[in-house]
Amino acid sequence: MLMNWCERSIDDTVVELGSSSQGLNSSEAQKRLVENGPNAIKSSRKKSKAAIFVSQFLNVMIVVLVVAAAVSMIIGEYADTIVILIIVLLNAFIGFFQEYRAEKAIEALKKLASPVSIVLREGVKQKINAAELVVGDVVLLEAGTKVPADMRLIECYSLKLDESSLTGESVAVDKVSIALKKPNIQLSDCINMAFKGTSVTYGRGKGIVTATGMQTELGKIAEMLEEEEAATPLQVRLKEFSKNLTVIIIGIAVLLFIVGYLRGNSMVQMLLLALSLAVAAIPEALPAIITIALARGAKILVKQNALIRKLYAVETLGAVTFICSDKTGTLTKNQMTVSEIWIPGGEEYQSNFLKAMHLNHDVDQRDGNFLGDPTEIALVLFVQAHPAFNNSWGEKHLRINEIPFDSERKVMTTIHTSDDRYLIITKGAVESIIGICNHIPDWELVSSRVEDMAGRGLRVIAYAYAETSLLPDEINPETIEKEMKFLGIAGLIDPPREEVKSSIEQCNSAGIISVMITGDHPATAAGIARELKIVKSDADRITTGTELEHLSEEEFENIIEHIKVYSRVSPAQKLRIVKMLQKKGHFVSMTGDGVNDAPAIKKANIGVAMGITGTDVTKEAAHMILLDDNFATIVRAVKQGRRIYDNVRKFIAYIMGGNTAEVVCVLTAPLLGFPLPLLPVQILWINLVTDGLPALALAVEPVEGDVMKKPPRKSDESIFSGGTGRKILLAGFFMGLLTVAVEYYLLKNNVENWQTMVFAVLCFSQLWYVLGIHSNRSFFKRDFFRNSYLFITVILTTVLQLFIIYLPVFNTFFHTNPLGLNQLLAALVISSLIFWIIEARKIISGHLKV
Repeated sequence: MLMNWCERSIDDTVVELGSSSQGLNSSEAQKRLVENGPNAIKSSRKKSKAAIFVSQFLNVMIVVLVVAAAVSMIIGEYADTIVILIIVLLNAFIGFFQEYRAEKAIEALKKLASPVSIVLREGVKQKINAAELVVGDVVLLEAGTKVPADMRLIECYSLKLDESSLTGESVAVDKVSIALKKPNIQLSDCINMAFKGTSVTYGRGKGIVTATGMQTELGKIAEMLEEEEAATPLQVRLKEFSKNLTVIIIGIAVLLFIVGYLRGNSMVQMLLLALSLAVAAIPEALPAIITIALARGAKILVKQNALIRKLYAVETLGAVTFICSDKTGTLTKNQMTVSEIWIPGGEEYQSNFLKAMHLNHDVDQRDGNFLGDPTEIALVLFVQAHPAFNNSWGEKHLRINEIPFDSERKVMTTIHTSDDRYLIITKGAVESIIGICNHIPDWELVSSRVEDMAGRGLRVIAYAYAETSLLPDEINPETIEKEMKFLGIAGLIDPPREEVKSSIEQCNSAGIISVMITGDHPATAAGIARELKIVKSDADRITTGTELEHLSEEEFENIIEHIKVYSRVSPAQKLRIVKMLQKKGHFVSMTGDGVNDAPAIKKANIGVAMGITGTDVTKEAAHMILLDDNFATIVRAVKQGRRIYDNVRKFIAYIMGGNTAEVVCVLTAPLLGFPLPLLPVQILWINLVTDGLPALALAVEPVEGDVMKKPPRKSDESIFSGGTGRKILLAGFFMGLLTVAVEYYLLKNNVENWQTMVFAVLCFSQLWYVLGIHSNRSFFKRDFFRNSYLFITVILTTVLQLFIIYLPVFNTFFHTNPLGLNQLLAALVISSLIFWIIEARKIISGHLKV
C-alpha cells in the first residue's frame, strides 16, 4: 500500500521487501521476475482489422437492409438486391477506413519508463532493461532520467522530480528520504516516494522498488482505462430511431400483407407490395450519409488541429454541458513565469535584488536553451529581460562555493567574490528566508505582500544577502545562512494561455460550464480560475481531493453542479467526478495531458487529449486529440460539433420526409384500389439518388450564425424534437397524397405513361423539399451560393432523373417512358407546391430572418 511505504522507515522497508542496501542477488531477482512478471504496463486491447470491419454491420438499420436484400433476391428483384448490398458495403468500408486510420494515427500504449535502469545487484552497479526490475531492487536516479518503477527513496541529494504527468502538479517536487507521519496523505504529498513514469529534473538519489508493472500507481491508472466508454448522443439517438423505425416498418408491412391477402390479392403480389413498402420506408442511404458527414467533419477538424479518433465523437462536443479541464498545460502554458516582484527598499535594494536573481541559480544555458528547474529558469529569464540587468554581474561576482537546496531548509545559498569581500546570496521559501534575516525594512509590509501574492495563487520566492570580508573555515548552513538582509520577493505562476479566457467566455455564452480539475495547490488553482472567469461568484465552489474523499455520494450529488475547481484530486476522484456529472444527466468532456487524466478522459462522453504535451496513455484513451494543445481549438470543435448535429438533423428530416411520402404513396394507392404507383426499383432510385445526393450536400451546410449562443441540447432530446417530427410527417403526407392525387388524375384520363409521371412528381417534390428545409431562413434571404454543393447536387439529380425518363437503356431498367414537354413542365410545377408551402410557413411562424 502507498500509505504504508510512506510511513515506514528505510530499515523497515528494506526488511519487509527482503532486500538490502546492496540490492538483491541475481538469482533472487530472476526468481521474483518469474513470479511477478515484467515491469511493464499492459497495452490496452486493440481491435483487429476484421473486428473493426465486422463492427460496421452491427447496426439495426443495416440488418434490416440485409434482410430486404435477401427478400428481393428470393422474389427475383436482383437489381434491388445488388443496389442495397452496394450501399451496405459502401457504408461498411467508409466506417472501417475512418476508424482504422484513426487507430493508426495513435500508436499503441507505450512504456513510460526508461528502457534502461541502473541498479545495485549484490553491491555492483548494473544496467538492466527496465522491464526486468523487480520489487526489492535498489535503483539509482539521476537528472534527466525517468523513474522506472514505484520506489521508496532511501537517499536524496537535492533530488527533484517532475510529477506533472501523474499528479498534475506543475512545480517540480523536492524529495526526502525520511518517513512521513501525515493523516490522509495524498499521492502528491508522498515526497519520500518516486513513481513510475515521472522524471528526475535535478539532483540524484537512490530508491528501493516497492511496486512494478500494473501494481504501480501508473499501472492502477491503466486498469481504470478498462472502464466502459459512454455512448455518444448521436449513437444513442440513432439506435433508438433505428429500433423504433424497424418495429413500425415491420408492423405496417405485415398489416398491409394481411389486409391485401384477405381482400383476395395474390400472395406474391402482396409480398411485392410489402417489400416495396419496406424499401420505401427504410432510409437505405442514411447510415452511409451519416458516416460520410461525420468523416468530413473529422477531416475539417484535423485542419483545425483536432484529430478525431472515434468517428461518432465528431458531433458530441456540440452536446456537452460540462468541460472538465486539466489546468497544467491545458488552461496554462505549463511554463513557470515571474508574474511580479516586490522590493521593500529603494534603488540599491532593486540592484541587489536583480543581481541576486542573476547569480543564485543552477540553470545551464546551451545554444540559447535553458536547462534546469522550471522555477529557476523563470527567475533567470525575468532578470535577463529587466531593463536594469547588467551582464557583467556574473564576471564581477564569480561563484566560489554553494550550499545546495534541500527540502528541510527550503533555501539555496551561493557564495561569490565581490572585490576584496564575499557576497552571500540565499533564496527560498519566505518563512525560511525571514528566519535567517536580522534586517527586514518593514516586516508588516513584507507579510502583507506575501499574503497578497499567495492569495492570488502565486508561488512566492524570497531573497536575502550578506557581505563579509572573511569566510568561516567550514561552509555549512549554520555558519553561512545567518544575519542576512532581506532583499525582496518574486511571485511566480504558471500563466494561463492568452486565448483561453476568450474561449471560456464563448463556452459560457454557449451554455457550457467550464470546470478546472488539477493537482495543484488550492490557492494556485483558485487564482487561475478567477482570472479565467471559471470562478465568477461566491456560489462557485472550490474543493480539494481530501474534502471530496469525505463527501458521501448523496452530498456530492447535491453540490457537484456548483463546484468549479477541484484541487489535488486523485485519478480515481477524477473518474468519480465524470461519473457523477453523467449521473446528473450531463454530457461531459474531459481534457488533459497527464497520465492521471486518462481514466476520466476515457469515461467522459468525449475525452480530449493534448497532442504535443499529452502522454501516450492519455492519447490512447481520448476520443479527440488537440494537435496544437490549444484550449481554443476545443471551442472551434464545439462549434463544428453543433453544426454537424444540426446538419444531421436536417438530412434526417429530408430523408424521412421523402420516405414518409413514399410510404404514404405506396400504402394509400392500393387501399384506394389504384395500381401500385411505384415499382421497388424506382423507390430504391429515389432513396439512393434523389435522397442521397442532396442529403450529402446538407451534410456540408454552413453553420448557422447563432449556433454558439444557444444552450446545449438536452441529454434526452430526440432527433425529432422542436416540432421536427411533426414537420416531417406533414411534409411527407402532403408529398405522398399529392403524388396519389396525380396518379388518380392520370388514370382517370387514361394517360399511358402515368407511372413515369408519378415517379417524376415524387422525385422533383423531394428536390423542392430540400431547397425549402436546408435553413430556417427564407430561401430568398440567403446567399444563393452559400452552400454551392446543394445546388450542384439538385441540378445533378435533376439531370440524372431526366436520363431515367428519356434514355432507352434506363427506360428498360427502371420501367419508365419518355414524357412530353408539357408533362415534364407540369411535373415540375406541381411538385414545387411543397417548396412554396415551406416558405409560407417560415413567414407565418416568424422564422423569416433578414
